[in-house]
Amino acid sequence: MSLQMITVGNNMALIQPGFSLMNFDGQIFFFGQKGWPKRSCPTGVFHFDVKHNHLKLKPALFSKDSCYLPPLRYPATCTFKSSLESEKHQYIIHGGKTPNNELSDKIYVMSVVCKNNKKVTFRCREKDLVGDVPEGRYGHSIDVVYSRGKSMGVLFGGRSYIPSAQRTTEKWNSVADCLPHIFLVDFEFGCSTSYILPELQDGLSFHVSIARNDTIYILGGHSLANNIRPANLYKIRVDLPLGSPAVTCTVLPGGISVSSAILTQTSSDEFVIVGGYQLENQKRMVCNIISFKDNKIGIHEMETPDWTPDIKHSKIWFGSNMGNGTVFLGIPGDNKQALSEAFYFYTLKCTEDDVNEDQKTFTNSQTSTEDPGDSTPFEDSEEFCFSAEANSFDGDDEFDTYNEDDEEDESETGYWITCCPTCDMDINTWVPFYSTELNKPAMIYCSHGDGHWVHAQCMDLAEHTLIHLSEGSSKYYCKEHVEIARALQTPKRVLPLKKPPLKSLHKKGSGKIITPAKKSFLRRLFD
Repeated sequence: MSLQMITVGNNMALIQPGFSLMNFDGQIFFFGQKGWPKRSCPTGVFHFDVKHNHLKLKPALFSKDSCYLPPLRYPATCTFKSSLESEKHQYIIHGGKTPNNELSDKIYVMSVVCKNNKKVTFRCREKDLVGDVPEGRYGHSIDVVYSRGKSMGVLFGGRSYIPSAQRTTEKWNSVADCLPHIFLVDFEFGCSTSYILPELQDGLSFHVSIARNDTIYILGGHSLANNIRPANLYKIRVDLPLGSPAVTCTVLPGGISVSSAILTQTSSDEFVIVGGYQLENQKRMVCNIISFKDNKIGIHEMETPDWTPDIKHSKIWFGSNMGNGTVFLGIPGDNKQALSEAFYFYTLKCTEDDVNEDQKTFTNSQTSTEDPGDSTPFEDSEEFCFSAEANSFDGDDEFDTYNEDDEEDESETGYWITCCPTCDMDINTWVPFYSTELNKPAMIYCSHGDGHWVHAQCMDLAEHTLIHLSEGSSKYYCKEHVEIARALQTPKRVLPLKKPPLKSLHKKGSGKIITPAKKSFLRRLFD
């Protein structure tokens, strides 16, 4: 296993926890940035181009007959072929968080309609469902099984908002485990049917799922109700005869306790589990090999990579499967430094041998870290565009029209700058305090001396005061320098007195003449 650090050339701010990677014929595409896409990124899907340990995100194109596809975070994705012999595959996308912080219950089907040189054009279609339609959720899994020449989608787990009748202002964005139902989805006719299996007692999210022909293996996961990561291993078999499907579940020994792990396939019968968590604030640094032989599954620990100190000491990590036995990982940057990056990225290659496309089509897992629980509104509110604006990239082979310099420089607004030495706020446990905060605590600039940044929350500032200070040009001083501030505050502006013209002092017909001495006295008086 080899670990390499990756530099990001552009669009780095788009890579946030919750994204997905899709592999079409060896080309990787990024989907699910946090927030709405910018005007110069009209599609929301990007070519994930990694060369010589350098990453560039290049906007992809959509056909004019494509439907609207929001940038969903933490969705369930899987590949789907019309038949096992088919060479081309398409991606199924279900659920996930929308930019409005709502949970999607829609199914989208993405396929490639045109590919030439460096340009790929996608078609996205929304699939309507009837029957037992799964509720909107995230952190779940969707897989495709094949039996008796037919195929069926299998959906399980995830989290959803609590019912509307139980939602209050304080618990409006509270989530709960989805019921442990198995949903069979017929992608051809759009029918969905739910099944209750006695072996599945708890709703699980951020688990690992592997589809093998007519069987799905579900490993690990997290239960919100019990706050546990059970070491369960379920084998779900789906038989598709001419009549009604038959779904059975078997509990197997040898499971592991893990959530939010990343699954990648290294050979036709072997998979590798990377990352994840074994406790709420404890990463799982051990990697496992999952092997299949004679229809039996085996899970064994393997030699761990040479993790860097940054990876070892970070509290969270996230990523996704790139295919070919390679995993893309991200960790938070060092927020103690003024010019540190928001995230650092790595690629972990689990095998030296290339894996062909046919060997990757059944690999699915929840490939991003568990939801950090942010319920703040997302940045921007731009619409996607699939027509003329999307085609404006045609003349540029590199597609590098998105410029981060056009956005706000967060190093200037203070989001990435260290607070004063007396700060009592732990940035690692920070939760949104103001509605104006996006993904870092709001900060105020103290005007004393060379100036320094102070967390607004530490200053007990009301939000309207925070907005007033950030919009105005008046000097601001923190609590440590408030005594000095009284002598240094900018004085209030006083309107000057109007000077009447001297000629108005001599009224016509009055017979009074103002002497030069009186003129000099009046000038001194009004000046």
